[in-house]
Amino acid sequence: MFITPTELKEYSAFESVKERADSLLRFDILEAEANVQKQIQLPLKDYIPLPAEIRLALLKVAQYFALINSDESISKGYKSEKIGDYSYTMGDGTSMILPDVSDLLENFAKVGESKTGFFMRVRPL
Repeated sequence: MFITPTELKEYSAFESVKERADSLLRFDILEAEANVQKQIQLPLKDYIPLPAEIRLALLKVAQYFALINSDESISKGYKSEKIGDYSYTMGDGTSMILPDVSDLLENFAKVGESKTGFFMRVRPL
């Protein structure tokens, strides 16, 4: 693992992430590593020591996975409120979205050849 549960807890401002068990945070970090690795299209081990931008991207994505994996209502977009003895829950159709870390990772992404272009030679008749 490239970040630790302790680092994730220190980074996060969410109590649900800070109180989440380290064993579960390891799974969230693993999901984040897979996601970031897919975005840069290269193994993270190619970047040892890990640049600050990749580390921050990992922390952001790991925090996202920790939040949605810890509370079903967050992932489904439920809202609940309690007024005295009365409480209600409703969904507004929105849910958390994966943070966009593409700006942090753009300098590390594998640059490949475009497979959508073509070459055409034109000559006069």
